[in-house]
Amino acid sequence: MKKNKTNSGAKKRFALTGTGKIKHKHAYKSHILTKKSLKRKRNLTHSATLECVDVKEVKSLLCMR
Repeated sequence: MKKNKTNSGAKKRFALTGTGKIKHKHAYKSHILTKKSLKRKRNLTHSATLECVDVKEVKSLLCMR
């Protein structure tokens, strides 16, 4: 039986917390920042946890059970 490979794009974008949740960074923080307000950019800086509907798919990309 072959080994499962971790999706290399997913391992760069997601991280596992100590409690088993998956955290990610917000999108829309890389360019065209002049038209975005300071409050919006500040809120995009912080990382967030993944919603429960997406956890199963991301765990399969990360080869987790």
